[in-house]
Amino acid sequence: MTDRIYQLPLASADCRRFFRFAGALSVLALLLYGCSTTPPVPDDYTGPKTMPFKKNAAYNRPYRIRGKKYYPLSDPSDYKQRGIASWYGSESGSRTAMGVKFEPQGMTAAHKTLPLPSRVRVTNLRNRRSIVLIVNDRGPFVKNRLIDLSQGAARALGVSGLAEVEVEYLGD
Repeated sequence: MTDRIYQLPLASADCRRFFRFAGALSVLALLLYGCSTTPPVPDDYTGPKTMPFKKNAAYNRPYRIRGKKYYPLSDPSDYKQRGIASWYGSESGSRTAMGVKFEPQGMTAAHKTLPLPSRVRVTNLRNRRSIVLIVNDRGPFVKNRLIDLSQGAARALGVSGLAEVEVEYLGD
């Protein structure tokens, strides 16, 4: 009995050339995509914009929590404070003091006395990371805490628990 080896016919030279060209083109496209960068952010970018706050809105009036009264600032223009920041994220889906849905991954924060909404620059004093956030909630109501960051904001600042930060009011 004779063993026969069957071979598939080789693809034509034109077919092989086409696949080599298509493969090289794919590799080139991937290399170009990997070398692309995102456009730079202008130096004067101050982050998200907010709606003008209403000084007489319920969330900007004095309020009482656990027997202590808080007075929202009527003129926060020169507000700049250092203190301890914490973060919160488990309240996903709940409402902020302004009545909007809390987004744990958003760039938001809670503050006891800044007008709502406010734009603030928060700087982590340990690693010097700085981001612009929207203050749209009240808190933290824990002794010696200055600001509560959303989970997304804490991650962007490199905060995993508590951190010493500087909070600067940028406007509404």
